[in-house]
Amino acid sequence: MRLPVMPPAAPAHPVPAHLLMTADSVGGVWTYALDLAQELAADGLRVTLAVLGPSPQDDQTAAARAIPGLELIDTGLPLDWMAEDPAAIRHGAEALGTLARRLEVDLVHLNSPALAADAGFTVPVVGVCHSCLATWWATLRGGALPSDFLWRIEVLARGYRACDALAAPSAAFAQATAAAYGLPPPVVVRNGRRPPPGGGPGGRERFVFTAGRLWDDGKNIATLDAAAALLKVPVVAAGSLEGPGGNRRTLRHAAALGRLDAVSVAAWLARAPVFASAALYEPFGLTVLEAAQAGCALVLSDIATFRELWDGAALFVEPRDSAALAATIRRMLDDPGEAGRLGEAARLKAGQYGMESMASGMRSLYRSVLAHHTSTPSRKEAVA
Repeated sequence: MRLPVMPPAAPAHPVPAHLLMTADSVGGVWTYALDLAQELAADGLRVTLAVLGPSPQDDQTAAARAIPGLELIDTGLPLDWMAEDPAAIRHGAEALGTLARRLEVDLVHLNSPALAADAGFTVPVVGVCHSCLATWWATLRGGALPSDFLWRIEVLARGYRACDALAAPSAAFAQATAAAYGLPPPVVVRNGRRPPPGGGPGGRERFVFTAGRLWDDGKNIATLDAAAALLKVPVVAAGSLEGPGGNRRTLRHAAALGRLDAVSVAAWLARAPVFASAALYEPFGLTVLEAAQAGCALVLSDIATFRELWDGAALFVEPRDSAALAATIRRMLDDPGEAGRLGEAARLKAGQYGMESMASGMRSLYRSVLAHHTSTPSRKEAVA
């Protein structure tokens, strides 16, 4: 008698076969999304990357196209924090929901979780809390929120609650998000980057490097610019001085390089003995991680995120104290041996924040929400 052949047991924790992920080309979310997509695609996942806001630059598009298994869609939809009114966000969310259904994805990963509020997704949704206006305002300004912020924050709050799970790149930002929105703290999945080839100590020149969205008040480039006036070496800053909303910043003492591609940033970091950031608001800080991987000595603002991630591997200063910042930078430049030791400590610490660890954390979160989804009525059934 022929025995019945049992089908293979379903995995206890399923993984998605096709993932829809959102991204934008404005800041670090782009780097995060491409790095994560590359790791997931290498595991055999099909990843569709839907770009919101301004179209990617040519080098960004080329980097995305180079990832096997990644489909890039430039949606032309607005970013939630750049949208003119709630209707624009609602329209973008509905369009994204339609895209998810058309592609028949298994899971949606939102790097703009506000879109979860009105998308009508029929599959599980994971939102990643990269930054938000509520925590940005509380850190930089305080007091009553502008009316233009209030409705955006309300939409994001609804989006957070519509997600099946939330992640944040640091415990400090997870706690800030929970406090701002009255939510349980998001799961902490720290960002990661792959170290550059040949990263580590090498020939260093005598200058200071920084990089980021220089137009953003949260990066506090003004303090580093003021510190540059007190130093006898160049302070070189990479990144856009003009934001997507038209706000512009001017540097008086630091040398502005403008926006650089990833290869150019890596080349500058390989030559810089010191990387400095006086950021007031930083949920993680990918460029700091890149500097640490390159073996730069880190001189950072004393904020909760940087303490959490880099304590013991960086020197910390009060964020608005340009004189203290200049003095600490000068100390590193005048003592190459100490700068080298600090840079090596940063490089070793950076080993904790690899792409593999980040991807593993997100895969675990995906499995968790998919397992819960299969044991409860689906969204599609719930809205039928």
